[in-house]
Amino acid sequence: MSTEEIKDLEKEVNKLKFKAGLKASELHDLVEDRLYADFEDLIPFAEATYAACKAWNDKMKELQKIKGM
Repeated sequence: MSTEEIKDLEKEVNKLKFKAGLKASELHDLVEDRLYADFEDLIPFAEATYAACKAWNDKMKELQKIKGM
């Protein structure tokens, strides 16, 4: 893999990490601010957060493998 491709992969990892952080923040806000009123939203928010974290983790593992970490 070329240096440019590795840099692109690193950028993608960072974007996915940012998105996962946003989803985690949304889940946190739901739990902290409006859980009792919107508890039906808990599972969809948790699933979206899980999916975002999994996408980041999978891409991070790919990057680490390529870098030999």
